[in-house]
Amino acid sequence: MAFTMKRVYDPAEATDGFRVLVDRLWPRGVSKERAELDLWAKDVAPSPELRTEWHHNRERFDEFAARYRDELDAGDAASSLLDLGTQHERVTLLFGARDEQVNHATVLLAWLREHGASVEP
Repeated sequence: MAFTMKRVYDPAEATDGFRVLVDRLWPRGVSKERAELDLWAKDVAPSPELRTEWHHNRERFDEFAARYRDELDAGDAASSLLDLGTQHERVTLLFGARDEQVNHATVLLAWLREHGASVEP
């Protein structure tokens, strides 16, 4: 099993494997056909309260990441993603944020790595 991530706005590729949108909100301007999703995992995204409070403020990313990790630990959604990794050779986590380094998907990918998943850059 290997997890990776990319923006949902980037074209789908055969090497993406199983494609999972990990945003709570549908990405603006992307049709369902263009997204080519296998799964929309809304529940693994940050809670609406945490997302609204943080709103991609780079200065507060460490605080956001810690609180999001707490949410991941408390729920079952991230563990379900780990299970998907055992069923598919490759799972690509899709996100809509513009910043490819400062976003919840990077935190989620790190959480998956810490819980035994193989992660590709």
